Formats: sequence, C-alpha cells, structure tokens
Amino acid sequence: MFLQPMLAMKTLALVVAAAFGLIIAMRFWTAIAAILRKPAPEAPRTFNDQLPTLTILVPLYREAEVVPNLINAISQLDYPSWRLDVKLLVEADDPGTITAVEAQRLPDCFEVIPVPPGAPRTKPKALNYALAFARGDIVAIYDAEDLPSPDQPRAAMAVFARGPANLAVVQAPLQIHNGADSWIARQFALEYAIQFRVWLPLLADLRLPIPLGGTSNYFRRDALTRVGGWDAWNVTEDADIGLRLARFGYVAGMASPPTLEEAPVSWRQWRNQRTRWMKGHLQTWLVLNRHPLRAMRQMGLVNYLSTHLTLGGGLLASILHGPLYLWIAANLFIFQSFEAWHWIMLGLGYASALLAALASGSKHATPWTLLTMLAYWPLQSWTMLRALVEMKLKPHFWAKTQHGVSFASDRPAPPPAPLRDNVVQLEFPFSDPADAASRQLAGKR
Repeated sequence: MFLQPMLAMKTLALVVAAAFGLIIAMRFWTAIAAILRKPAPEAPRTFNDQLPTLTILVPLYREAEVVPNLINAISQLDYPSWRLDVKLLVEADDPGTITAVEAQRLPDCFEVIPVPPGAPRTKPKALNYALAFARGDIVAIYDAEDLPSPDQPRAAMAVFARGPANLAVVQAPLQIHNGADSWIARQFALEYAIQFRVWLPLLADLRLPIPLGGTSNYFRRDALTRVGGWDAWNVTEDADIGLRLARFGYVAGMASPPTLEEAPVSWRQWRNQRTRWMKGHLQTWLVLNRHPLRAMRQMGLVNYLSTHLTLGGGLLASILHGPLYLWIAANLFIFQSFEAWHWIMLGLGYASALLAALASGSKHATPWTLLTMLAYWPLQSWTMLRALVEMKLKPHFWAKTQHGVSFASDRPAPPPAPLRDNVVQLEFPFSDPADAASRQLAGKR
C-alpha cells in the first residue's frame, strides 16, 4: 500500500472482481434454472382432519392502521378454523394498537397476547415470548401489513408432507403490491421478485441454506424449540434462524402462493429499513464466523461456502457497489486510464441482473425500471455505511418501518371477515369432496 499504492489497488480490484465473478456466475445459473423450471404439479387437497394445527404469530407494534385488513386477510385463509391458533402479539405499552385490536370482533381462533415491555424491543423477542403459548405443530409468522394468499397454508402443509424428514421450514414468496407508488418501490418490488422467484427456489431445490424472509415462513415447532427459537438481539432474526437451522442439519423448502407486502415508498423509509437489514445480516455473518471451523463442521463444507456466497456476497456487494462506481469514474476522468475488464465485469453483472429480472416474471420489469437498476445498486453502499456505524453505536436498535402509507395499491380488497363470537363454526355445506371427511366428526363438534 505504501510502496506501490497503484499496484495494491489493482490487486485489490482483481480480488474483488473474482468474488463478484462467482456471484455473477451463480446469478446467471439461477436465472436460467428459473426459466427452465417446470411448474410443480398441484398437490391433491388434503382432508381437513389430516391437517396439523397451525399457530400463526403476528407481532404488532404501532400498527393500528393495518389491523382491520390483517384480521380480514387471516380470516379468509383456506384452513379449518378448528385447526387455527392465531396469536396477535401486542406490546403491553402500545395503547394505540391495543385499542385498534379491541375494536375488532375477533373470530374464536384469535387470541391477543400482550408482550411485557423490556429490552430488547425487537420482533424476535415477541416471537420467543409467544412461542410458549403456541398450540400448533407448525408455527407461521406473518407481519402486520401482510395479505397472504388464502391457499398458502395448505400449500405449505403439502410441501411438508412430501418433503424430507429434516425439512424444518417452508418459505412462501413475498410479492410487493404497491410498486406503482414510486421509483424506489418499483426497484424494491423487482428485487423481491428476483429473490423469491429466482434465487431462493434454486437454493431450496439444492438443499442449501436460504436466507429466510421475515414473514410467511412456516416452521416445525419441534425444530424451533431444538435450535433455541429466535435470537432476540438480532435485528434480522429471519436470516439468523435460517442459518441456525442449517447448522442443526435441517433444510428449507418453498411454497408457491405469495403474500402481498407493502414496499417503502420514500427514500427515508427505504434507507432506514435497508440499514436495519444490512446491520442484521452483518450480525448474522459475524455470529456464523465466530467459530468458523465449528460452523463448517456443523453445516458441511458446501453449505458453509454457499452461505458466504449468498449472505457474504450480498454484504460485499452492498459495501463495494458505490466505491466501484467511483473507482471506474476515477480511472476514466482522473487517471485517464481505460480498463476494459472493468466494463466487462459491470456489463456481465448488469446482464445477469437483467436475465434474473426477466426470469422472475415481475410486471415491474419494465424498460425504464431495468435501465435505472444501475442507479439503485450504489444506494446500498450508503445504507451499509450507516449499518456499520449503528453496529458500533446501537447494534440492537430496531428501525421501525411504518406501514399503511401506500399511495396506490393493486392489492385485492379482502371480503369482510366472518364473525364467530363464541360460536363453533361448522363448515357446511361441504363444497369440496375432501371436506366430506369431516362429516363424521361434525356432530361431536
């Protein structure tokens, strides 16, 4: 660095290029695999009495605006009510959300659980507290703004039924419903489409560790208990629990029916949320590599290396996108040097992202959104810098994302929720032949 600074910089650039080359090659592979993937055959409808009891945990904090839509959406799930156990987790010192929940006429399968105040004020802390009250063999997580597809729980149970014995979690894809609100919302929607329709399905098919989404994942409760639940101090508990399950020998699967989510519509919203994500991913990566040989032995060499390529590669890209743009600009305008391989790498990276975007089938893969994707990438470097600062000053601070601020939405309006005030709801008439299996038990109920 001191004797030959230019040589050191060029060598560092080559090392970084090699790392990016691996990520680009894998992105091309995943995009081609997504294009060639055939739709999975539709699983036969499971008899209601053969379905496991499903506990749904919904953490709520300052979410009064979205409570009615949330309750309606969960009430419309195609799952027998006597097999549902819905827990609304409200902070005991959040009167606004508590009032909004009390104003609703909750179906009988709903239960409100006040979470005692105290540090850390995080979503995983609330989940750990509520896990002790869960009655289901399967535990699902929904966020407050979620609108899950009605057939999603049955699809997840079908994946469990045909999956291996060590299948511990099924992730449903997340789909943005308000991409029309702003440029940053469209880029966010395209990013989600690539993540959940292209990247994660291939990792799941290969039985590699996947970075779970923070919602719409279905866990086997015994697996959750075995690995110790969620890390209450990690601000991206989803990524952490996904890797911890892999260290215990578990694998993850993917379901097809999506959950509609709301994207950040402003720079400030996006910046705060992405800073928290980057900070949590860095926490997760550091915890994984606290004892690297132990982690490698537990996960296996292939899983360990793939985690560095996915989680570590994402962190590396977030750190370096902005500096690499500046380095290319400096070579052009300051050093008057044209390095062809710089442009080749940038072109290949852009081409791999374009192919992945097209393979995702997202309606937001428009020419303008795809063209301006290059301007979206370096924004992550600013959030990564903020994440590094927060890691030192406030590592467990949870930047709250405000929901219910979407300007334009293409999400479907859910029908009114059925009212079941202390009345056992028998699902008559039986509209599906599979439901006829419930006839013999209906009298007892």
